[in-house]
Amino acid sequence: MDRFKFPTAFTILFVLIAIVAALTWIVPAGQYERQFNEALNAEAPVPGTYQPVEANPQGPLDVLLAPIAGMYDPEILGSSSSAAIDVAFFVLVIGGFLMVVTKTGTIDAGIGWLLKALRGREIVLIPILMTAFAFGGTSYGMAEETLAFYALIIPVFIRAGYDTVTGVAVIMLGAGIGTLGSTFNAFATVVASQGAGIPFTDGIVLRFVILGACLAAGILFVMRYARRVKAVPSASIVAETAERDRMHFLKDSGGSETAFPPMTRVRSIILILFGLTFGVMIYGVVALGWWMAEMSALFLLMTIVIWLAGRFDKSSRMDEHEFVDAFINGARDLLGVALIIGVARGVVVMMDAGRITDTILYGAAGIAADFSEAVFINVMLGIQILLSFAVPSSSGLATLTMPIMAPLSDFAGVPRDLVVTAYQSANGWVNLFNPTFAVVMGGLAIGRISYDRWLRFVAPLLLVLLVIIVAALSFGAITSGMASGEPPPAATNTL
Repeated sequence: MDRFKFPTAFTILFVLIAIVAALTWIVPAGQYERQFNEALNAEAPVPGTYQPVEANPQGPLDVLLAPIAGMYDPEILGSSSSAAIDVAFFVLVIGGFLMVVTKTGTIDAGIGWLLKALRGREIVLIPILMTAFAFGGTSYGMAEETLAFYALIIPVFIRAGYDTVTGVAVIMLGAGIGTLGSTFNAFATVVASQGAGIPFTDGIVLRFVILGACLAAGILFVMRYARRVKAVPSASIVAETAERDRMHFLKDSGGSETAFPPMTRVRSIILILFGLTFGVMIYGVVALGWWMAEMSALFLLMTIVIWLAGRFDKSSRMDEHEFVDAFINGARDLLGVALIIGVARGVVVMMDAGRITDTILYGAAGIAADFSEAVFINVMLGIQILLSFAVPSSSGLATLTMPIMAPLSDFAGVPRDLVVTAYQSANGWVNLFNPTFAVVMGGLAIGRISYDRWLRFVAPLLLVLLVIIVAALSFGAITSGMASGEPPPAATNTL
């Protein structure tokens, strides 16, 4: 009998789309009225305006169209609005960029230099890199941008004697835990605070506590796993595919750990240009409001600049045909990642088209309305966890839920900043493993890690992080109630 093989990410997501389509025949359709919210700078639901609407059940054709609509809106000729086509194109450009840099020999030369400098101390890369990614997460919600780092960092950890899971975990858990513990993240904390009608600095101390505790737990978890894998390679979650992974990620050196090209002067310049590209990208996103189009243009420009720089070194030189072939081959390597991003967005498309998103929000708000402080905030956490599967976007979830959920906290005697903290903690926690979050599925696809193996790896840490979050929120709710010294007003469902 053949051994059972867990379905691929594509199959999992298509099944989820089909399940949501079935729900559109069962769950009553309904919608809130929406008005432009100046604080959120977006259309937001208006509390108290929910009403049933005509159902729009989704059929087999809609299931097939959902992944396409996840990429672009097929109802509007030439439209690419509110979809994933920009992220998918960015991934393809990243693939081409990395392949061109790889063909110059710079990445392997840089890895060789780094491992030589850290010989025997490679484990320190884990806390250093996870802290750096966590800073990106807590400050501006680093997510799609991380897709550019996987193909660079995974080979470093393989060379150091670890596995692909270690490399993926450093990036995905680092940035994800940072977003979970957002402190001044404009796309999560600030948007949600504006929707709740409070300054984003309210509750920032508790968020720093959650960030520090969760990051420490994440770093220790990954380091413990990495040490075990290095000591006993068969302990790796992906031990069965380790050799294939090595050949894939170290393909230019035949998988050898010792075949490092020399670090020439030109390669040093290319390495500086390579690092500068990522620095400019982060600056552009944080300070200039860049998004996928600008980042794609940056990487396209730097691909050409690096190719031209390589022409001054015989060992790094490529003619125009070799350059174009390298770029296309790199994009081809990440084509599956680009496609899965659209499929992942298809789940959200299906819920919105079936007009059940607001119904779920309305029901969730009604559940949370009648609890005391500590119970209320943890029920709110649970509701936001469930909603995060349907709306993985941090800014999208904040825009959808905060105008409805924040006023409920007044009746429970809970400060609104705790509702914001519960929202961002829930969304960040779910997005460490959310199959509808393109960043998770894309990162796993680049790392060649199946979804079930990632779940098996990360499950113990998820439990620890959830305990930390629940404890912090409960403490905040209880102490805020004691500080006010006033009983909460009678609960009234105003939805």
